[in-house]
Amino acid sequence: MMSVNRSEQMVNRLRSMQASAPDIEASAIVSVDGLIMASALPADVEEDRVSAMSAAMLSLGERIATELGRGGLDQVYIKGNNGFIVLTSVGSEAVLTALARQEAKLGLIFLEMRRAAEDLIKLVG
Repeated sequence: MMSVNRSEQMVNRLRSMQASAPDIEASAIVSVDGLIMASALPADVEEDRVSAMSAAMLSLGERIATELGRGGLDQVYIKGNNGFIVLTSVGSEAVLTALARQEAKLGLIFLEMRRAAEDLIKLVG
């Protein structure tokens, strides 16, 4: 049987995260320099825009957390009128980004993202 390559494994993990937390509408793993490593994004979401914004947000979040004495960055989230964007670091090389709908239960989203990030660390490194 053919082995599933790393990016396919990452995509599968994203899909299972979205199955566990259906309020996540889209997700991606982005390298810290802004490149998409894997994604489960709907057709109308631009991969390169998600990756660039995620990397910028992570970088700024890390700087703010450090400068204000909050330690290493764990998570960044943005609440907009139409929902949430949540970023969770995956080791030091990547970030997991999820777009969630407005009525999402954030506790569940954070939990599923943390679980996914733990599995993804093994694939990203």
